[in-house]
Amino acid sequence: MAAGTDWFEEWLGAHRDDLTAWRRRIHRNPELSRKEFQTTDFVVEHLRAARLDPQVLPGGTGLVCDIGPADADGKRIALRADMDALPMTETTGLPFASHNPGAAHACGHDAHAAILLGTGLALASAPALQQGVRLLFQPAEEVMPGGALDAIAAGALGGVSRIFGLHCDPHLRVGTVGLRVGAITSAADIVEVRLSSPGGHTSRPHLTADLVHAIGLLITGIPNLVGRRVDARSRTVVTWGAVNAGAAPNAIPRSGVLRGTVRTGDRATWRQLRPLVCELIQALAVPTGVEVEIDYRQGVPPVVNDEHSVAVLRRAVDAIGPDVAVPTPQSSGGEDFAWYLEKVPGAMARLGVWDGGRKVDIHQPDFDLDERALEVGVRTMVNLVAPRTKVPYQETLG
Repeated sequence: MAAGTDWFEEWLGAHRDDLTAWRRRIHRNPELSRKEFQTTDFVVEHLRAARLDPQVLPGGTGLVCDIGPADADGKRIALRADMDALPMTETTGLPFASHNPGAAHACGHDAHAAILLGTGLALASAPALQQGVRLLFQPAEEVMPGGALDAIAAGALGGVSRIFGLHCDPHLRVGTVGLRVGAITSAADIVEVRLSSPGGHTSRPHLTADLVHAIGLLITGIPNLVGRRVDARSRTVVTWGAVNAGAAPNAIPRSGVLRGTVRTGDRATWRQLRPLVCELIQALAVPTGVEVEIDYRQGVPPVVNDEHSVAVLRRAVDAIGPDVAVPTPQSSGGEDFAWYLEKVPGAMARLGVWDGGRKVDIHQPDFDLDERALEVGVRTMVNLVAPRTKVPYQETLG
């Protein structure tokens, strides 16, 4: 709790345009997982200018920064943002579009980082804080099993009692924050199947092992069989995203590869999926005579928000204004924020970034967000540390 109630509005009035500028600077210079060196330097520079003491994580990307005193038990709450971009080429045509071919902030991590930077600088301007906070700028969220494990191994949760995070949601209108008790994301794994056969001519498939036919069996059979071996209420789904085999229409290829994701909304089911999927792939491949090599990479468990943390989030969001907090369903997407919740309680919320026009999902090359959401995000996070009652934000939405 901060002394006074006007310090934040004063800070925001002076830095509202900076929030947008910071987001655009990060957006223009996206960096892939574990290569976020410039983004890290940018955040460190601004925090040090505010006389804070950011500590870069051992890998050279990502950082933590403590603000305010720990509580009587030596604990503080953590606020997390991810920083990495996706390996794709942006097609938005924005004046601040990516300058780095093959890298784009198509998931909103630029906004997450700008929001947490703004939160830290705002809190640094507070007259006093009774609740200590740790800013956690995390690298490598977009790769499995995720940079959260690196941050945890580096001690980022040491002395942390609870952790919170936001994630942009293009399905929620700007000015809203989606809350949910329990699982808000799903577990997500990656499976890659490499197939091999002697190859041959398509006129004589009986003299060889038909690799393309085997791939077809796996593409259709594995999702169906998995759906019959696990509880349908677990919301488990296998989806293939990439397949490659052959080049000539009259040649049976010697090699091929099939890649996809395995997702479930239930943590107990997640633990069972690796051996089950591998068993079914082998069982389907054996009659075809095609050899398979399976690389099953277990990714992240579901993000499971605990009830008390969601209540804390709701108070922070309700302080922004009526109707800002909205319910949100469980997503089938994965998020490595889940690893933090294996260690400490906490919650993730969804930040509405839809401007009311055409909806473009995250992980698409033309994804963009309504930048008015940056202020909503900062207000939410500041309220988690320094609860406030003076809230004129909604008047600015129009």
